[in-house]
Amino acid sequence: MKAHNSEVGVFVRVRPTANFAQDLIECLPDGQTVNICHRKTSRKPRDSNKSQLSSWSFQVEGVLQDVSQEEFYNQVCRRVVLGALDGYNGSVMCFGQTGAGKTYTMTGSTESYKQRGVIPRALQEVFQEVEKRTEHAFTVHLSYLEIYNETLVDLLPSLRGTQHPSPRGMVVTEEPGRGVFIRGLSLHPVHSEEEALNLLFEGEMNRIIGSHALNRNSSRSHCVFTVHIESRSRTLSDSKYITSKLNLVDLAGSERLRKTGSEGQMLKEAVYINKSLSFLEQAILALADRRRDHVPFRQSKLTHALKDSLGGNCNTVLVANIYALYSALCRQNEVSPG
Repeated sequence: MKAHNSEVGVFVRVRPTANFAQDLIECLPDGQTVNICHRKTSRKPRDSNKSQLSSWSFQVEGVLQDVSQEEFYNQVCRRVVLGALDGYNGSVMCFGQTGAGKTYTMTGSTESYKQRGVIPRALQEVFQEVEKRTEHAFTVHLSYLEIYNETLVDLLPSLRGTQHPSPRGMVVTEEPGRGVFIRGLSLHPVHSEEEALNLLFEGEMNRIIGSHALNRNSSRSHCVFTVHIESRSRTLSDSKYITSKLNLVDLAGSERLRKTGSEGQMLKEAVYINKSLSFLEQAILALADRRRDHVPFRQSKLTHALKDSLGGNCNTVLVANIYALYSALCRQNEVSPG
């Protein structure tokens, strides 16, 4: 992996909705500021007509509202993908409340070619660049990891000759010269965009999908689709191989437990999800604090697996997917809908 100085880039993508609450989310003309308003009605009967209003203002690298999938990819993700082809590890992560559009942003919709998400577009870009960069020989492998309740799952098991691989055989480990890798996770060589997309669709079919009060198709796990790239100069006989990883991460939906009505297994899932997202936040904050010598990567499987692709010498992008929909459900639960 090459050395490269880069800060973590943070973007906000606002999901358009039919009943968008303009008074709850305000995107300023500078394209980098978003104001969030929180309106909560008093629970006391005598104050039932009163409401408290709080507001926060966030400045990020970019606020994207009503943008196409192509515009989003070009503005947010393309530099990370091209950086991986140049030898820099990179990660693009989508996080936010369930229903805010994380999976749509990352994977997209099959309804039309224009609605492809980040992963299909990144795969297309990778193989287009491989064809252009004739002075280098490239080798591309793919892996698809799911982290469900802190258990590692290979989303491409049928391609390894077994339908039910044991999660116990998969662990996050580190080795000098190789960096962080998942022992037991299958790597699949691909030679074309078509082969890569077939693997993506295979993995998507194996994702763990749950349902609760917020979204019947809510992802209940973190999914890490990784493009492993190796290149070597065709002109320099003594050149070394340059390796890099591009992690495209669809994080599980985060929400307050009382908001989902989750019980039993889904409550357990939500606890694991919120805990791992909290550990991710701690790691990102530690990376941003130059006074910190220690970054707590090992607190969760997610942060440990992404250790060599977060901050520092890597290209890292965090995408906060948000939306505001003032509905009867929000009024019933007396919470901010965003």
